[in-house]
Amino acid sequence: MTRERVEQWVAEYERLWRSQDPDNLGSLFTDDATYRTSPWAQPISGLPALQTFWAEGSEPGEEFTMSSSVVAVDGSTAVVRVAVEYQNPTEPWRDLWVLEFAEDGRCSAFEEWPFAPQQDDGQAH
Repeated sequence: MTRERVEQWVAEYERLWRSQDPDNLGSLFTDDATYRTSPWAQPISGLPALQTFWAEGSEPGEEFTMSSSVVAVDGSTAVVRVAVEYQNPTEPWRDLWVLEFAEDGRCSAFEEWPFAPQQDDGQAH
């Protein structure tokens, strides 16, 4: 993978998220892809399960802004910093995505490291 290809993949991810059309996720994810909503979550495995997850998790008319920057690309692995700001109610999220790509450029493993402001207690652990 290259930084440019990862940026294109993220742009397509955002486009599909906004379109609320999980039927086209096959353009982004392999048939056997795994998707973790946090590093501790059980993976959602396989394209059909991922399509169901997206369909159930989207809200019609959901408004948000999203920005991203590729932090690193090493072979088939990429790390992307993502900022999402939901509008109603206002809710900011910061996220790191750890992505594994297949040779065809589709994602075979997606892992989120989400962080919301209320999770920051300012204490070192």
